[in-house]
Amino acid sequence: MFSHVMVGVSDFDRAMAFYTPVLDALGVSLRFQEAERPWAGWQSAPEPRPFFLIGRPHDQQPHQHGNGQMVAFMAQSRAQVDAVHALALRSGGRCEGAPGLRPEYHAHYYGAYFRDPDGNKLCVVCHRAE
Repeated sequence: MFSHVMVGVSDFDRAMAFYTPVLDALGVSLRFQEAERPWAGWQSAPEPRPFFLIGRPHDQQPHQHGNGQMVAFMAQSRAQVDAVHALALRSGGRCEGAPGLRPEYHAHYYGAYFRDPDGNKLCVVCHRAE
């Protein structure tokens, strides 16, 4: 469905320090990083898309996080949700909802919510039964 998702950041080095361990823990590979632009992209496997991208806004205006937008990353297990959420908080993220079942979405929805250092809302979720 998606070609790519782009998340704006204000401090590229700080964002790389946050996203690199989080996406590594999810098994998502860094495809490119251009510090001079600055932007970076991670690639899904085995297909080349969708990409997850971070970078300074194209219009060179200051980054502003949105209210109501969220990017959700797929986890393979509930344990991975727990681990990635904890890692995100250790890497400078802010908790927006501890790991747990959210049966209002569906019986096996196990998710955790956090914000990156720029305030972008993220989720990591597993849809599988325990």
